[in-house]
Amino acid sequence: MNFKTITRRALLGALAGATALTAFTSLASADKMRLRFHTYYGTEIDQLAKDFRTAVKDRTDGQVRIQYFRGGELVPSDQFVDAVSNGTVDIVHGVGSYWSGKVDVGNIETGLPGAWTTIAEAKEVLESPEVKKLLVEAYDEAGALFLGKTYGSDYDLLTKERVGGLDDLKNYKIRATSNVAKVLKEFNIPTVALPAQELYVGLSTGVIDGVIYGSAVDYQNLKLNESAKYYTRLNMLTPGWTETFLANPDTWAKLSDEQRKIVEEEIANFGAKVENFLNEGNKHIPEGVFEFSTLPAEDTKALTTAAQVVWKEEADRSERNKKLIDLLAANAKAKGRL
Repeated sequence: MNFKTITRRALLGALAGATALTAFTSLASADKMRLRFHTYYGTEIDQLAKDFRTAVKDRTDGQVRIQYFRGGELVPSDQFVDAVSNGTVDIVHGVGSYWSGKVDVGNIETGLPGAWTTIAEAKEVLESPEVKKLLVEAYDEAGALFLGKTYGSDYDLLTKERVGGLDDLKNYKIRATSNVAKVLKEFNIPTVALPAQELYVGLSTGVIDGVIYGSAVDYQNLKLNESAKYYTRLNMLTPGWTETFLANPDTWAKLSDEQRKIVEEEIANFGAKVENFLNEGNKHIPEGVFEFSTLPAEDTKALTTAAQVVWKEEADRSERNKKLIDLLAANAKAKGRL
């Protein structure tokens, strides 16, 4: 055998080995999955998102990676259900009231006035087998896989003057969302609809006398304490909102059992950290920023009773909603609020 023959065979062998290696690498790459994850938050939870992405990558040995999108970067938050059902994104993290026109339970699972007064109570209700079954069913009909929930923060009243009870508000103009406005109307309390970006000017110019928008840290971040410092705990709805995680069913099915378990666990961890981020800030408001008080218990009970007009509207939307509202009512009665 001459040198040229040996060289030719060696070259062919090397090429065959390279081809096999390329095929193996392609196969390995094909096993990797990049999940497009879209939240409705902006940059404020970027570090939590980074930790979440790293945890998924490390625990799956790099086989599953999270591609993270902030609010509005890929699709509007109110289109999350459509986006996850048609595969534009693989997992979404948003608020059900944004898409209540698409999913009947959206407003209810987000939180209706009087529905719950603590995070523990909200979890007790929404994570019960009966409620979870209804949520899974509703999102399945919309083409999305319900993965779970996390919980927001306080939802209370900030005013320019001290509030002793609901009667004090009858001469105030309060910024409120539509559902809360319907409740306040039962007490002849005037309400105004204003977007968050107009709250500072609204308070400082007297367009409004108070707001029901969020928690103490939300009000501080918006600098509303420069015009209004009286913070009244309503005990009407705490947390003021809840958040929902949904997945594309086809994408979810492509993950192995172990990968699904890991992603689900890390989503739960991420949600818990977001929840802690939202609530921890309220514990460290500097002294003097607000003057805190609590609405009398009889007024809180009256708010829950008045909220039944909103509950009935939601119950009338579907048989499933009625079942969910009945469960909320049973809980409120057990807690002595109805």
